[in-house]
Amino acid sequence: MCCCFVEFVEFMFGVSMFFNAILFIPQAVKIYKTKNARDLSLTTFIGFNIIQLFTILHGYVRDDWPLVRGMGMSFVFCGMVTFLIFLYRNVNKFR
Repeated sequence: MCCCFVEFVEFMFGVSMFFNAILFIPQAVKIYKTKNARDLSLTTFIGFNIIQLFTILHGYVRDDWPLVRGMGMSFVFCGMVTFLIFLYRNVNKFR
């Protein structure tokens, strides 16, 4: 396979890992600003976090550091959303 193609795919993989991670930020900001997470599925975001954790572990075992870094960022930002969903669902119950 052409070395340029492989390099392009690897570069785009790194870029996509970055965008995968930052796409969680707008959701976290919206939840934080509105203090409401009623329409979001906590189960879905917990599932995302579990998948990301095992993907990080897979990348670590395989020495795939772009995967580890990208999924690590996703795990953090998705974790923020997960935490905010949990927080505002429980805070709003006591108001």
